[in-house]
Amino acid sequence: MSDIQRALAQVRARIAEACLRVNRDPSEVTLVAISKTASPAAILEAVAAGQRDFGENRVEEALPKIAHISQSTDHALCWHLVGHVQSRKARDAAGAFALIHSVDSVRLAEKLSARCAAKGQTQAILLECNVSGEATKQGFPLHGWEGDRDRFAQFVQQVAQIAALPHLRILGLMTMAPIVAHPDQARPVFASLRALRDALRAQLADLPLPHLSMGMTDDFEAAIAEGATMVRIGRAIFGPHG
Repeated sequence: MSDIQRALAQVRARIAEACLRVNRDPSEVTLVAISKTASPAAILEAVAAGQRDFGENRVEEALPKIAHISQSTDHALCWHLVGHVQSRKARDAAGAFALIHSVDSVRLAEKLSARCAAKGQTQAILLECNVSGEATKQGFPLHGWEGDRDRFAQFVQQVAQIAALPHLRILGLMTMAPIVAHPDQARPVFASLRALRDALRAQLADLPLPHLSMGMTDDFEAAIAEGATMVRIGRAIFGPHG
């Protein structure tokens, strides 16, 4: 068994244990292996170990890697774009990924939808929400939304605008927690995103929003405890440098 295969087995076991602690079915949680620093050979090792969902940060780095990997395996892989998408990169990103986790503005959503229209495609997306308030984090600014009716109302309006775009499908929300000393310190951030999703569902009944993408190597068990359906894990699988 290779190091990557062993690491994957350990991460999957930890996901299962985290689910069982809160009476969740482990099948509810998708492991997205963040392969941004991993070589094609390392990714193919993960594929051989049964991994099918991979996440990339940069469009320009991801597309040639995806093309190379697709020629090297017969397995159907699911590629996720998890990094910030610059408006000028929307043209290349649209339709190239199974799921874009990081849509953080109506303007970006409009560009993605227009590009998908030109390609005759529909793009699944998540809306990135900055519920921690960290200035270094991307996303719709939603820190303290629970006590700010105007901020929440504005977000509902923005989500409705994006939901009306014909070539996008909103599947849920994404967030990143701050770096903390103990994973449980991140739980309020994850709980805030879950509550935000639930509040949106109450306002926009036609949007089921099944997915919450939250939790990485250092805090994914806390995220699972708060309802994560997708965890984005790189370092625990591929090591610090891929």
